[in-house]
Amino acid sequence: MANLKSAIKRIRSSERRRQHNLVYRGRARTAVKKARILIEKGQLEEGRQAVRAAVHALDKAAAKGIIHKNNAARRKARLMKSLNQVERAS
Repeated sequence: MANLKSAIKRIRSSERRRQHNLVYRGRARTAVKKARILIEKGQLEEGRQAVRAAVHALDKAAAKGIIHKNNAARRKARLMKSLNQVERAS
């Protein structure tokens, strides 16, 4: 356990930030998972809406510094690629 007053405060503040960051990271992961599932099922209209929500969640997480901007870009590109492949196939 930390002995210094500043270290104790730092532990408290970093825990608050961790809890806050978990919310945005979780939203992004959930949105990506929902979009991927809908795309795999072949539900195009719902898939498009889910991809839009996932892109929004990833952009928000990247803007807040919770995930790296290149990480968000890579995930968005993969989602769009899979959506476009399903749209072309049908």
